[in-house]
Amino acid sequence: MKILKNILVGFAVSFIGSIPLGYLNLFGYQIYSASDFNQLNLYLLGVLFVEAIVIYSTLKLSSKVAMNPKWKNYISIFSFIFLLGIAILTYNSASNESNSLEKYNSYLSYSAIISGVILSCLNFAQIPFWMSWNLYLTNEKYIFIENKKELFYVLGTVMGTYFGMLAIIFSIQAAKNKDYISPTFFSKYIWVIFLALAIFQLFQIVRDKIKTK
Repeated sequence: MKILKNILVGFAVSFIGSIPLGYLNLFGYQIYSASDFNQLNLYLLGVLFVEAIVIYSTLKLSSKVAMNPKWKNYISIFSFIFLLGIAILTYNSASNESNSLEKYNSYLSYSAIISGVILSCLNFAQIPFWMSWNLYLTNEKYIFIENKKELFYVLGTVMGTYFGMLAIIFSIQAAKNKDYISPTFFSKYIWVIFLALAIFQLFQIVRDKIKTK
């Protein structure tokens, strides 16, 4: 049960985190539209390779920090601020992403898997993202990291990123082909999810404060 919970929690967090229309998704769409699904999978393999290293490393660091109970309140407050900040950033940037696909055409000269590795390494925002989430999940006991169970959490996150990126890439393609929705639909409204998570985190902080009184 703990292994399954690690996989599901990792999948959920990573799936949501991969949906915003950032440059990794935009470049993946360019590869898919310019070549085929096999090249897209190679690109995603490169992205996921780097992400798995980042997640595992930040998880190990967060598990050490989580051993100190004095850090819990600071971590909860930081998680709230971080999630609120992500909601604001995704809300403000939604209107600026829709016409930026052309910027990534120059990268198509690289092999797909190498492009995935390079661009994922340049995605510095994933470090505070995963550090914050791993600290929170570890402290709140949503995931279990003893006896190598953290590997299943990492597996879940990699799966979540893979299917999340496929979802947004295929949605962009479908929107372009059918004109049902705007290609920026997901990026415009993903901020609502992060805002809801921030509110939930604030609720947890207030609840813990009341319990300690």
